[in-house]
Amino acid sequence: MTDHFNAFEMSPVPDGPDAVAPDPFLGIYAMPMFVKIPSKDLAASTDFWVRGLGFVDFFHIPGQIVHLRRWAFQDVLLVPSDHDTAPSAASAVQVFVSCVLDQLESVADACRELSPDSVTGPYDTAWRTRDIDIITPEGAHVTFTAATPFTPDSDVGRDFASVGIFAPEAAEGGAQ
Repeated sequence: MTDHFNAFEMSPVPDGPDAVAPDPFLGIYAMPMFVKIPSKDLAASTDFWVRGLGFVDFFHIPGQIVHLRRWAFQDVLLVPSDHDTAPSAASAVQVFVSCVLDQLESVADACRELSPDSVTGPYDTAWRTRDIDIITPEGAHVTFTAATPFTPDSDVGRDFASVGIFAPEAAEGGAQ
């Protein structure tokens, strides 16, 4: 990993255990990446993504497209589907959305209120995140993922260091 470098300053994801989530980003930019999800019911899908997942309806063209957004570079396009392809096309979609730790519970609660069996978790991963999994009305699998505090002198820190990933404040060659 010698060609890699820290570039956290360009990320919209806040860092640290007390990180505060940014407001939805309402600027217009050329999207470097987005996901397009077919939906049989744009209104129901939009409602779930907005009230459950915390996205905003950035803009829409009735019956054609709904552009949803949270933070910068978290863009989702909902498009109408023909009724024969929606379940298989949407069920193949898996989207990971960064958030901060204190958002997980409120997102899970909001989604459960809209669809009681839509949420799994929270659970911790080996790469130091806490996640929840949500199934949306159109069948997309959305994982909200939040970084947990990083301790260089922990099992996870040592595992990362063993593959060349070091804490930003650590000297090259190993986490201190």
